[in-house]
Amino acid sequence: MSTLVEYRPYYLKSFRLARKFLRINWLFVIVTCAVAGIGYAALYSAAGGHGEPYAIPQFIRFAAALIMMIMIAMIDIRIIAKCAWPLYAIGLLLLVAVWKFGHVGLGARRWLDIGGLHVQPSEFMKLFLILALAHWFQRASYERVGNPVFLIAPVLAILCPAALILKEPNLGTAVITMTVGGAMLLGAGVRWWKFAIVMLLVAIAAPFAYHHLHGYQKQRILTFLHPGRDPLGAGYNIIQSKIALGSGGMWGQGFLHGTQNQLNFLPEKQTDFVFTIIAEEFGFAGSMVLMGLLFSMVAMAFYTALRCGHQFGRLAAIGIGTNLFLYCFVNLAMVMGLIPVGGVPLPLVSYGGSALTAVMLGFGVLMSVQVHRDVEFAAGDD
Repeated sequence: MSTLVEYRPYYLKSFRLARKFLRINWLFVIVTCAVAGIGYAALYSAAGGHGEPYAIPQFIRFAAALIMMIMIAMIDIRIIAKCAWPLYAIGLLLLVAVWKFGHVGLGARRWLDIGGLHVQPSEFMKLFLILALAHWFQRASYERVGNPVFLIAPVLAILCPAALILKEPNLGTAVITMTVGGAMLLGAGVRWWKFAIVMLLVAIAAPFAYHHLHGYQKQRILTFLHPGRDPLGAGYNIIQSKIALGSGGMWGQGFLHGTQNQLNFLPEKQTDFVFTIIAEEFGFAGSMVLMGLLFSMVAMAFYTALRCGHQFGRLAAIGIGTNLFLYCFVNLAMVMGLIPVGGVPLPLVSYGGSALTAVMLGFGVLMSVQVHRDVEFAAGDD
């Protein structure tokens, strides 16, 4: 009997860990693995039926990120909340470091060389911003949120990283960063009319902002409006993308049999245009399966927000769900020619370590919100 009393703390600790483990949304984890599996198949096909150089490295990254996701899910959400602003500060420092010492690729300075790895801090900054804004509004009353002075700090917190990302230049990620921040302000209770004023100001400033865009950014907009004006130059990417999307038909040409893919007509097929491989080889049916899986993950993220009992977790889930939705929407709309090409990857499918790791870390926070949805934030947890 005395032995049981002696080891009781260990039994209780094991029970709590087991309870947390069971509260993880395992359906979300399964869907995540399914999407990553589709991405593996697409990258395997992109390399002509070989695991290198895309599929195997991506699989290893995903396996490591999946372990990190589960580990983060077990961390008390209140501990994550305490780390929000320090992580935000680190993210800003990394963005400044990119501006000063970043690696230049494809005409943009977006990466840092850290220990032989190319890291893109802008991908992680979106998650850090989500956590910082969730922490800021954690205890804010409806009346306090309505005070314009109270909103100065979160607005600046959104604009500072967005400006640094825009300077890289990376217009697509900067717009997503600001949109995610806006969604969180809306979720925190900021009035609609304030957003209407901002949108009006953006519309007024758009013609002036256009003249300050980089040459390639203007070219993308012109190509979007008139894709046939330069079919062998600026319009080549989107034209080949549309050909691949249409050639798949209902059921596709078959795995490893996509003509646009195997004959290397598809541009950036392992990253931005990876969806075209799936559409060409698995057709409309396969494309709808992937899109259904991705948007079911978005739905589960917002459902987690609805079930959460504290403001920090609710807003964090809203931010992570919005970020995932924008990733998917912008990439899919881009390859279909519905919006200008913006260099935004498809989550869990496109090749790339920074985007994959950042998304999975966000999923880990989302699972921690799910596991700790009933905890109470004491005054010392602010």
